[in-house]
Amino acid sequence: METKKALPVLFLVMFLVMVGFGIIIPVLPFYAEQIGASPAELGWLMAVYSLMQLLFAPMWGKISDRIGRKPVIAIGIAGLSLSFFITAFATQLWMLFAARIVGGILSSANMPTVMAYVADITSEEDRGKGMGIIGAATGLGFIFGPAIGGIFSKMSLTLPFYIAGTTSALTFIFVLLILKESLTGEHKNQQAQKRASMWTAFTGSLSILFFLQLFMSLSLSGLEATFAYFAAKRAGLESVQLGYIFMIMGLASAIVQGGLIGRLTKKFGEGNVIQGGIIISSIGFACILLVNNFATAALFLTIFGVGNGVIRPSVSALITKKSLAGHGSSTGLLSSFDSLGRIVGPPLGGWLFSIQAGLPYISGAILSLIALVLYRVYVVKSGKTIFYKPS
Repeated sequence: METKKALPVLFLVMFLVMVGFGIIIPVLPFYAEQIGASPAELGWLMAVYSLMQLLFAPMWGKISDRIGRKPVIAIGIAGLSLSFFITAFATQLWMLFAARIVGGILSSANMPTVMAYVADITSEEDRGKGMGIIGAATGLGFIFGPAIGGIFSKMSLTLPFYIAGTTSALTFIFVLLILKESLTGEHKNQQAQKRASMWTAFTGSLSILFFLQLFMSLSLSGLEATFAYFAAKRAGLESVQLGYIFMIMGLASAIVQGGLIGRLTKKFGEGNVIQGGIIISSIGFACILLVNNFATAALFLTIFGVGNGVIRPSVSALITKKSLAGHGSSTGLLSSFDSLGRIVGPPLGGWLFSIQAGLPYISGAILSLIALVLYRVYVVKSGKTIFYKPS
């Protein structure tokens, strides 16, 4: 499948997957509460999904190196659909946990395999652009999904889950009919030569990039978990205003990922884009401490979102270029580190917020600077200068 044809298909697939996933975000807490979940049980319900992704994403990436990308992407989307329908039919709490566990195990195949697909079909020069397009699709899906879920939840708390399940089922059919396999001929032979342990991707200086992504994921999830409380306390903002703020941030991040990151990585290289993203993200964190109304909240969160948004695609591109493991193994391991950050980040952010409202953002800036130091260490260990312009 030609790159020009495949990337729009992958964009649509990930957009639809994330719309389906996003639909349930504003509904699940109320739905779980209706079934009888306590706040603590709700926390575990959210965490178990990320835990399954942490454990199983590397496995799916490795499998996709062996059997191909298309069947693994199809399995991930089918699993997501199944989990939504199980949730819709749930009458007891254990059924919700079963749905989240099944969904976490199977849907963890989606992101690493799609990123591996992008790595298969793009040249090294265009790798950052391809990863950015997938990041943009993910971001846009998270914008539209919760909005759709919020609207339909007013009719029934179960309706969003049926819609999400149906959306995912239609996406599954779309993948079967339209998406071509990327691991054919020469690509399959290349991946076959890389079928070492998935931990091959975690050797040498390259391992530093996985920890860099972990720190950025930690800081982002800590912000996501606490900003609503912070904005309410500092600026008196309500849920509707916060929804608009996150929508503005998401759109700005998606525009940068989908439209600019390819040009930036071509001109400056992934390394400089990663560093620039970290610096802008740190500035955004520091500015958040100055939030006092809707405008400043939207502006500062957007600064953060733009900086943070360019990091993951650039890290993904760099790892798939440099790793000796297969593309799926590399992206699967990266997704696992991202999930670990999303597991630890919210409780850490909540604990810091309980001590002092600004601490999650001070710690976010510090974590970002640690990530910047890690990249510099990676440069020294890999023995390459960061200031170069790709040919």
